[in-house]
Amino acid sequence: MSIEQAYNRWAPQYDTNKNRTRDLEAVALRTTLASIPFETCLEIGCGTGKNTEWLVRKALHVTAVDLSGEMLERARKKVSSNKAEFILADITKDWNFVTQPYDLVSFSLVLEHIADLDHTFKQAAEMLNHGGHVYIGELHPFKQYVGTKARFDTEEGRQEVECYAHHVSDFVQAAKQHGLKLVDLNEYFDENDRTGIPRILAILFQKI
Repeated sequence: MSIEQAYNRWAPQYDTNKNRTRDLEAVALRTTLASIPFETCLEIGCGTGKNTEWLVRKALHVTAVDLSGEMLERARKKVSSNKAEFILADITKDWNFVTQPYDLVSFSLVLEHIADLDHTFKQAAEMLNHGGHVYIGELHPFKQYVGTKARFDTEEGRQEVECYAHHVSDFVQAAKQHGLKLVDLNEYFDENDRTGIPRILAILFQKI
């Protein structure tokens, strides 16, 4: 099934199922952006609104985008703030849904589903104000190397969502090509156990 179909099916159980990747990425986003000022945010991959709730408390306006209509429906119900705008869009195409520049563009558990990082970083950089930031929170490549990927259970069995492995250097080099400098990079571990494989990779870039 397509990525859109997979997340539409996953949506009813996404918030209630045990999901360490979802939960730890939320921690990573809040930690990374706690001291970063932004008035406007373009949130790519808002899902059911797990991060949108936090972002609208910091920003004056959040444009929350997702490929899945079912995910967006739940996000709209969860986030009642008039500072949030929800848009159904496919970011592998031109971002003609963007009508203003932003102080922050955030990607949460999205880029593993995107084959062409260059197009995505090009679009993100073009939508940023000078000095603005790009946040990336992804399943760590090390997890992908050992076979972990986005998956969920259905009555028909376990469903795996189409994923692409991107190395840490892939993110850094794609950002560099489009005028984004590395500001911060951190890894997040299950139970904060740094003897194991990190689960989440969090990167912060700034437009120069």
